[in-house]
Amino acid sequence: MNDENLNLADYEQELSEQRRIRREKLAKLQEMGRNPYLIENWDVTHHSGYIKENFEAMEGKQVSMAGKIMAKRQMGKASFIDIQDKEGRIQVYVRQDAISKEEYEIFLTYDLGDIVGIVGEVFKTKYGEISVKATELVLLTKALQPLPDKWHGLKDPDLRYRQRYVDLIVNPEVKETFILRSNIIKEIRKFLEGRGFLEVDTPILTTIAGGANARPFSTHHNTLDIEMKLRISNELYLKRLIVGGLDRVYEMGKMFRNEGMDKNHNPEFTSMELYQAYGNMEDMIDITENLISTVAKNVLGTMVIEYQGRTFDLTPPWTRLSMQDAVKKWVGVDFDTINTDEEARQVAKKYNIEDADKLTRGEIIAELFEEYCEEFLDGPIFITGHPVEISPLAKRAPKDPRITRRFEAYINTWEVANAFSELNDPIDQYNRFKEQQAQLEAGDHEAHPMDEDYVNALEVGLPPTGGLGIGIDRVIMLLTNAPSIRDIILFPTMKPL
Repeated sequence: MNDENLNLADYEQELSEQRRIRREKLAKLQEMGRNPYLIENWDVTHHSGYIKENFEAMEGKQVSMAGKIMAKRQMGKASFIDIQDKEGRIQVYVRQDAISKEEYEIFLTYDLGDIVGIVGEVFKTKYGEISVKATELVLLTKALQPLPDKWHGLKDPDLRYRQRYVDLIVNPEVKETFILRSNIIKEIRKFLEGRGFLEVDTPILTTIAGGANARPFSTHHNTLDIEMKLRISNELYLKRLIVGGLDRVYEMGKMFRNEGMDKNHNPEFTSMELYQAYGNMEDMIDITENLISTVAKNVLGTMVIEYQGRTFDLTPPWTRLSMQDAVKKWVGVDFDTINTDEEARQVAKKYNIEDADKLTRGEIIAELFEEYCEEFLDGPIFITGHPVEISPLAKRAPKDPRITRRFEAYINTWEVANAFSELNDPIDQYNRFKEQQAQLEAGDHEAHPMDEDYVNALEVGLPPTGGLGIGIDRVIMLLTNAPSIRDIILFPTMKPL
């Protein structure tokens, strides 16, 4: 066994000993009739941040606070502790003659991590530190596990994600990230409501996982005795609402895709989709660039963001480039001169595209783009002109029915938004679903299933409509400078230990 393993074993033994001692302290308190777990509430009148920011007005005033003990310094009949609440840390001065000898002796048994309630007077020490002089101190919760120390702390990302409750306590910047996440989401809602969009809820559990090309999670409903799926998108339900006359709707919520995991992908993720009756792809471009840039401005104070050492200017208007022109620029293949599937397959074989003989011209353009072009899309940039084969829900372009009125927005080479002029031709939609269903039955688990009720809704009448989906988690990653999606999801999906 190497030294590192020996040190780890010693550390774990020390933790076990600390837990035993803390349980003994708890038992003694319970014998004294001082069981902290029986306390139901504590009247909190002030928090640390407010006291520090408003010291001149608060000096000499009595406050009631609660927080976790993060540091403790004993000096005979007086001690200092640092308590941490939702707004930060503040020092508390505890004197024996201020709380009584008996209470002070009990206080001396408190451990780091214990949660205490404090009543006291705001003052400043001779060293200039804003503090609270305790006149009452009560143990509200006994922490039976010690907080991690700095050496063995929560440096291991895997442990941080599994024990986010500890991560939030010992890493203040983590809490700030999630406060920022909340503020970003508030600003997105504010922007959309300012444009007249109504927030709605649509089913998460459904019999048809439609609206995207992705592999769903499946389950079984016992009472109905039917197979059901977690949604991969909420698109088709939202467009049903446009059919019903709710002209501008949006939903922000969880989507689920049974696919790979990496720094940009989690099986459960947050997405926002909106639909605007009588709008088109151009309207969705306007919303996308203005929403993301406005949120950045309101939350960060700037439209120029820094992400992992790189700078991105989100100020509208963003660059536009067609997918076909991107392939021409970075692959060197001009599909204006390639008009048949067979010609395209010869190109695909040259570039080692898998199963080239089974692909159409449009699918090959998409494969070449994904394989050889996405890495150059620093952005922000809109990629337009997606082939109809990979866009089963988008309108065809009037001048070239092989492509659609669709765009994807990229920042930092990531797709952050996807939008269409929505297909509202029920006959065309049915035929595209039929082609996708054949692919699904042939073994393509990501192909779009047939949804006859949605086709029926289109027959009732979907007005010309623009639709947009934004990957909220990716936008939050960019605006918080988070290197992994797990850093901006409170409880990311983890394999059980």
